[in-house]
Amino acid sequence: MSKRKPSLNNAGMRARPETVEPPVKQLRGLRRQVLEIIDEVLSDSSQATDAVREQLRQHIAAHPGHPEEALLAHLTSLRSEQPSQPDPAPQDNPAPQGDPSSQDPSSPRLEAVLRDRMLMTAFQPVFDLTTATVVGAEALTRFVSDSGDPADFWFTEAEDTGLRTDLEFAALESGLTAALDLPPHLFVALKLSEAVCLDPRLPVLFEQTPVAPARMILEVSGKFPPDQAASLDAAVAPLRSAGMRLSIENTGSFFAGASHILRLKPEMIKLDWSLTAALNQDPLRQELVEAEVGFARKIGAVLTAQRIETEAELATLKGLGVTIGQGYHLGRPSVQPREWAKWSGRARHLASPGGRGRNLRSWLNLT
Repeated sequence: MSKRKPSLNNAGMRARPETVEPPVKQLRGLRRQVLEIIDEVLSDSSQATDAVREQLRQHIAAHPGHPEEALLAHLTSLRSEQPSQPDPAPQDNPAPQGDPSSQDPSSPRLEAVLRDRMLMTAFQPVFDLTTATVVGAEALTRFVSDSGDPADFWFTEAEDTGLRTDLEFAALESGLTAALDLPPHLFVALKLSEAVCLDPRLPVLFEQTPVAPARMILEVSGKFPPDQAASLDAAVAPLRSAGMRLSIENTGSFFAGASHILRLKPEMIKLDWSLTAALNQDPLRQELVEAEVGFARKIGAVLTAQRIETEAELATLKGLGVTIGQGYHLGRPSVQPREWAKWSGRARHLASPGGRGRNLRSWLNLT
């Protein structure tokens, strides 16, 4: 059973780092996102959006000092201007209205997000740790809402209401569209659940995107059930044949999911965040990471670290032979194409000091 959204009023609640931020930080993060969205809309110079920009300016003037309310009012007015959709045709065999087992609980706000695509993509830069240059970007979903809820809450709510797959596809569409504004030499990492990997809509979506397959890395959690490994392998095989690459997130315990990794032979293994946090203070975890570096090298994969938060963590990872990484210490997620444009430096050599890492020049298709 999936987790329900915890109450922020529960004083005894303990949150995983970076999953639930203090309310003040949530509000600051929401305001920053809102201001970025407003700035992007107002900076558009096309004549086709003159009326939209003027309308947004009016809402900002009507809500001085409250950009969140101004943007919400703006989006609401845009929705009200859209032509109403006809009611769907009645089904021949509708589900019984009184049977809870035949229906998922509704979520009006999720239905609104899916209907009006009130989500957007932020990209976090992924670095070559040996040259401090950006080699890729991970797509992260951000929701336009006044609740300030992290993305994890939205996807948990979607799972509880039977909308998880639909929400993931909406996030994928947003990420692929936004990826067109990234520097063209960067790879694009896209998170996929096992359900989405097995969904027949996935290859159709990728066929319709102009993003080159060789730029895409499909990130899958290493926690999928053992009996799904064969199905997952079969589902992603055509995508990989087209040039896409596969990344599997290790779950944190030593070689957890190693059988999956050996079967699927991914091009990338992503260290779980629990191995990175305060790694410089834990010799035992350092040995585990070093062992995983060797494991990745033997199967021809790249090992990448996430959530690098301090200079000490970065130095320790580099010393252990990790060559690729991301985290707030290196670069924060951004929804601004102007910020993405700054990630234009090209990595020349991605082997770690001492030759322990893999030369990724050809792997990343850098020229």
